[in-house]
Amino acid sequence: MTRMRNISRILVAAAAAIASTSCGDVVRTGRAPVFLVIDSLAAAKGDDDQKFSSFLLSDVITIVTTPAPCTTESPCPTIFNDPGQATLRLAPKDIGPVGAATPTTNNEVTITRVHVKYRRADGRNIQGVDVPYEIDSAATATVPATGTVTMGFQLVRHTSKEESPLVQLKTNSVIIATIAEVTLYGRDRVGNDISAMGTIEVDFGNFGDK
Repeated sequence: MTRMRNISRILVAAAAAIASTSCGDVVRTGRAPVFLVIDSLAAAKGDDDQKFSSFLLSDVITIVTTPAPCTTESPCPTIFNDPGQATLRLAPKDIGPVGAATPTTNNEVTITRVHVKYRRADGRNIQGVDVPYEIDSAATATVPATGTVTMGFQLVRHTSKEESPLVQLKTNSVIIATIAEVTLYGRDRVGNDISAMGTIEVDFGNFGDK
């Protein structure tokens, strides 16, 4: 009986150790005292990268007539990447009494990575066949303890437009409508990992040029 009790204690201790390790991972990824909030996502076409909108018509190839040697008589087929823009802020997890949960500089979050995944509403989501490959890119912006920050990132890469299924759109009238899931990853000043995800509509095609 004593031997069985000892075995039971060992098993319970092992289970507790495994559980604590698992919980430690959860705590590590979610222990920041603030939420990272994406107030808005916007995008711009690569050939007009100052005009941001709440959705994107991503042109797989653009005919440009400037600068030289491109002219109206001899235009240049060009591939542009498409930038995205996110407006971010922080919100305390524990709001407490009014004025008691004001974030400090320790809560500032520096974004270091952006992940973009494209999906279609019809469920046809094989990368490289139905939708472009998902991408990771580096980006740096610090979200202040109070207020907002607007950061830029790559929403669609040049190389994506030279791979299937986008490269085929250069010579046909098909439009691929997708939802881009944009996940931002960062860390606060005391080492807590934090992330947030937002979505934006991105439609790919060979659209008309100006």
